[in-house]
Amino acid sequence: MGIDWTALRALAAETAGRAHAPYSQLQVGAAGQVSDGRVIVGCNVENASFGLTLCAECGLVSALHASGGGAIAAVSVRTPDGRCLLPCGRCRQVLLEAGGASLLVDTDAGPVELGRLLPSAFTGSDLPGA
Repeated sequence: MGIDWTALRALAAETAGRAHAPYSQLQVGAAGQVSDGRVIVGCNVENASFGLTLCAECGLVSALHASGGGAIAAVSVRTPDGRCLLPCGRCRQVLLEAGGASLLVDTDAGPVELGRLLPSAFTGSDLPGA
């Protein structure tokens, strides 16, 4: 399966423009390609109780499951002007469960596997009884 990085980047930037970021003013959009070819999006949604803020990647994973599930194969995270952002640590963990260590994450230097950005990750196999 080929990844159209140009299209993912543009869609992530477009989606960022719809983010709800009244406190930080940092609008973030994420676009991902699912292993079955579907393309999904998410944007950050801030909350006055800052700990309740939802990152764009969380919205992306929610869209994954709402649209039928599967595994995310590639993701790009952008601002409305197209600047590339890397997922925070929490979002890297969320993406790990949605796509695995081989999920490709867009960076300024090009796509890299999530496993490189989140080495020695905590997974379900670390849970007792798993």
